[in-house]
Amino acid sequence: MIALLRGTLIEKHPNQAILDVGGVGYDVTIPVSTFSQLPDTGAVVLLRVHTHVREDILALYGFMTLDEKHLFEKLMGVSGIGPGLAVKILSGIVAVDLVNAIRRGEVERLIRIPGVGKKTAERMVLELRDKMPALMSDDSGTPTAPSLSQLEEDVMSALLNLGCARPAAETAVRKAKASGAVESFEGLFRKALELVR
Repeated sequence: MIALLRGTLIEKHPNQAILDVGGVGYDVTIPVSTFSQLPDTGAVVLLRVHTHVREDILALYGFMTLDEKHLFEKLMGVSGIGPGLAVKILSGIVAVDLVNAIRRGEVERLIRIPGVGKKTAERMVLELRDKMPALMSDDSGTPTAPSLSQLEEDVMSALLNLGCARPAAETAVRKAKASGAVESFEGLFRKALELVR
């Protein structure tokens, strides 16, 4: 089974990336969240991969983070959700918001995701509520901080690529944003990098 791919990004589309790995082109299905974190074509990229095998097809699903891959695999464990719908779900809602909606049983929020009907949303809550990672919200029931903006997501992605742990990177980005009106990627990144050390 293919667990990860590191190679040159040849093409990227909102639901697809093509990687050249040692002269072989791999066609990988990706969610929009992964697409938004991909570098420009020609750059080297590392994708966490879920290999899906059926009698008639072998398909690769790629993710920038291990957390997202695990969430994808948890979604596929729900009856009625295959890999195609799991990717659509991850494209339709930020991972943190998805985890929190499932943990809190917010069916109405889940059915706003394209492709998710009421029965599927109810099954997601029923089957995954107790399997969602606790790091997305604390046990006191306090709502989590608001989702990150695209700029903040880009900065966090850059910090993760430098080897920072996700919780430390997210905290640093939030503190950097709160410390002043830093609106550029470079400014916010440099400030967050100071805070994460």
